[in-house]
Parts: sequence; C-alpha cells; structure tokens
Amino acid sequence: MRVLIVEDDGMIGESLREALRGQGFAADWVRDGRAADAVLASERFDAVLLDLGLPHKSGLQVLTALRARGDATPVIVVTARDALSDKVAGLDAGADDYLVKPFELDELLARLRAQGRRVAGRANPVLAVLDLRLDPATREVTRGGRPVLLSAREFALLQALLERPGAILSRAQLEDRLYGWGEEVESNAISVYMHQLRRKLGDDLLHTVRGLGYYAGPAKDA
Repeated sequence: MRVLIVEDDGMIGESLREALRGQGFAADWVRDGRAADAVLASERFDAVLLDLGLPHKSGLQVLTALRARGDATPVIVVTARDALSDKVAGLDAGADDYLVKPFELDELLARLRAQGRRVAGRANPVLAVLDLRLDPATREVTRGGRPVLLSAREFALLQALLERPGAILSRAQLEDRLYGWGEEVESNAISVYMHQLRRKLGDDLLHTVRGLGYYAGPAKDA
C-alpha cells in the first residue's frame, strides 16, 4: 500500500514514515497543504493520512480540493483536534475516517487495512489464492497450512499481487507499492523478489507475462 503522510510536525511525520516503511508500506511525506495539493493532483496513492492544521493550506482545504477533482482516494484525518465539530467537519468534507492524536500505531494500521478492504470490495481481511493465505493484520503467510517466512518487501509484493488475483501488474506499479520517495530501487529488484517468493511458495502461483508484468493465481492459458 502506498501512503501519503501530510503532517507539518517533523518528529511526527518522520516517525510515521519510518514506522509505515518498517511495516512494508511505501510511505511518503509532505509538510504543508500546498505541497500536498500538488502531489495529490499528480500522483496516485492508496491512502492519505491528513493533518488538519497545516501551513499555506489547511487540511480541510486539501481534502475539499481532492474530492472536488473526483478523487476517491481514502483519507484518514490524523489530528489533535478532538472536538465533535471538527470530526463532523472532517467527515462531511469527505474524510473516510478520523483518528485523534496521540494514537497507537496498531490502531492506525488497522484503519489503513480497513480502508484497503473497502476500496477492494472485500469483507474478508485474509487474502487467499489456491491454498495460499496471507493475513495483513498478523502478517502471517501459509501455503497448504504451513507457515512461510517472508521479508517485509516480499510480503508487500505478495500482498499487492493477491489483492488483485489474476490482474497483471507492471514492474512500475509494483515498485510504487514497495518504495517511497528517496528509496533506492535496483533495476532488477522486482525480479529478485519474485524469484525469492517462487522459491518459498512454489512455481505454480506467481507468473510472469513477458513485457507486461506479473500476476498471482492459476496459470492462464497461453
């Protein structure tokens, strides 16, 4: 999942970005409303964590502009403002969720996963293809009932493929899911992670379509 953090507090923004990256998210961070507006108008994210008290342009203004463009990207307002009127204003402006600081990282992660399920139209939190099971909450992966140990990047890549079984995702799309701004991306990184996943999961689940990308699921007819 690619997440944009919009937060003017340097300590909070940096800690959130590092915490999310440590959980396998591709997390990027901007510090003011004007920058958030520009980035959201030009790049795609799976979710936005939006503070309300921002320099140059308020969080509510950023949110209103986003929805006015017809952009349905899930937005979780993350703010110290706990008054009922602020919550109502945020939700009425188009926020999908509202989280008051301070909060526990586990709660934020659960809310991000819930938004991911909503967008995908899934009720079941566990992703499954054939006899493979991936639980985003516990970060457990099993194949045929047996646990499989994956690195954070392997887990993130597998999750991206399982969220859209049968859909071919390009290398660029997968890199967006794995890496944030400023993170070095080796030209063959996705190929390397796919090789590692096949070694751990078998060759019948993850497939390469030459010149197009990769998909998870039963092999398609040639």
